[in-house]
Amino acid sequence: MATYKEKVGTSVVNYAGNYPGAVEGELWYDSTNKDFKYNYPNVTSAGSWRTGNNMNTERFETAGAGTQTQALAFGGDTPPGPNTANTEQYDGTSWTEVNDLNTARKQMAGAGTYTSAIASAGQDPSAITGVVETWNGTNWTETTDVNTARQLLAGSGTDYEAALIFGGNTSPGARQAITELWNGSNWTEVGDLNTARRQLGGIGTETSALAFGGEDPGNASLAINESWNGTNWTEVADLNTARRDFTGAGADNTSAIAFGGTTGSNQAITELWNGSSWAEQNDLATARSVLGGAGNVTAGLAFGGSPSSASTEEWTGAGAPIGAWSTGTSINTARYGGAASGIYTAALLAGGEHTAKVALTESWDGTSWTEVNDLNLARVLLGSSSNAPYTASLAFGGAGPSPTQAQTELWNGTNWTEVNDLNTGRRQVSGIGISTAALATNGYTTTALNLNESWNGTNWTETTDLNTSKTYRVGAGTQTAGIVAGGLPTGGNTETWNGSNWTEENDMTTGRYAHAGGGTQTALLVYGGDPVTAKTEDWNGSSWAEVADLNTARALYGQGTGTTANNLCIAGNIPGSAVTTVEEWSVPSNVIKVLTD
Repeated sequence: MATYKEKVGTSVVNYAGNYPGAVEGELWYDSTNKDFKYNYPNVTSAGSWRTGNNMNTERFETAGAGTQTQALAFGGDTPPGPNTANTEQYDGTSWTEVNDLNTARKQMAGAGTYTSAIASAGQDPSAITGVVETWNGTNWTETTDVNTARQLLAGSGTDYEAALIFGGNTSPGARQAITELWNGSNWTEVGDLNTARRQLGGIGTETSALAFGGEDPGNASLAINESWNGTNWTEVADLNTARRDFTGAGADNTSAIAFGGTTGSNQAITELWNGSSWAEQNDLATARSVLGGAGNVTAGLAFGGSPSSASTEEWTGAGAPIGAWSTGTSINTARYGGAASGIYTAALLAGGEHTAKVALTESWDGTSWTEVNDLNLARVLLGSSSNAPYTASLAFGGAGPSPTQAQTELWNGTNWTEVNDLNTGRRQVSGIGISTAALATNGYTTTALNLNESWNGTNWTETTDLNTSKTYRVGAGTQTAGIVAGGLPTGGNTETWNGSNWTEENDMTTGRYAHAGGGTQTALLVYGGDPVTAKTEDWNGSSWAEVADLNTARALYGQGTGTTANNLCIAGNIPGSAVTTVEEWSVPSNVIKVLTD
């Protein structure tokens, strides 16, 4: 039994439940739950793994390339059967079988991208091999062999014309330090690793790579980590846990994640490299070794492994505030494809479709939805921009009597008034900005558009096009500092606007279209979408991180508004029908922590 000492004059609040009057750092006693609690600032979420859809073919000792949403898995061992040539592509949601390797093999080095990869050396059904194949997005082609045939090696590289391979063994007992550089035509031996080893992990490019862990000639597992600068390998800080038969993901030698492996038993260990040291992270859900990997430190992918598995896990890096979705007050009329604008406590939803296109407009005052004056033109898949709150909004484009409308309407807090049309009528258009200074981006006529128009309060003017033609995107920000993300063709493509030009940024973790969201160029929340999902992602100005899912997966077609701290997910389409349900996203400035023994 615990003992306690008293200090005269010390006291805490005694309250049944969570004390509403607590200030930051204040301690109180919860008499209902018999806990001491305190109020502390909200922290950022830790990186975590989540389950993805399984591969079609179970395997281990496989190789991988690409990103979390555009990955390639090839080769491996499929017990009790032989080595496999099977190749699969991952689109962020599911794996699809594509054309096989020409030579079935395992224990090879993989590098590159979803459409430009290289598979080097390994073990074919009968022997250690030096065979190299390159992938062009459709087919594998045999090319120049490596100089030294080997297995259980690692690799890095940007595409099928630029790669690095290192380590491995040339016979069961002959560990190697050999490093070879590929220039698209030939392999050249360059500076050796400092420590000969096999079953190591590798990430990076042909000029900036890491080689970590593995097994030395004495069969001991290693924690050794070496950094490649394009010329030489240099030993840097060790892993926290020595291990072998694992993999990793990362862009270069300053940023990496290593996961899985074995220390004599399979491990779920995940470690993050920041350029100077490794830090332990949340483990894989499933301990495994000889698995495949792809991606980077904010969006990684783990697949396959031993015991023979088709399991896929997705890594989301740390950095997003801890928030949650809760049930809000439903709208009056079920629909999807309407235009949402405003803020968390003062929003407007106009147009949309259920059994037919509607002009219906509803306003939100933070407590209830009220039907107000309709749009002049019933339509769906339109864009919008607004001042905060809902007293001034702009609605434009969409599909109405015509499949592609150009009509623009201005809301003054009471009525909609028709103003000057878009130059190009279109549906599935994204809106950015306010009622007097807006952008209409992307959309669809007979094909996906990259068209961008700017509104000055009176007229629309065509400006610089986006880099990628898409429809069903999320747009947010201002007329001079905007952002668009996702869209159809399905992908996570993200672009930012500086008032003059669009710049491609890091992709979303999950490619999708018909999603919704709100925020700014540097702080955006997106959620839902097709393929139907509940996934929610937070953009911090440079990278995406997955945060808490919606309670109900849905395609929204633009029905959402707000910020990364407070957001409204409004109705949408759940397969089979439009709905009225609303969810509210909130990120508390402080959270409650329980003091446990």
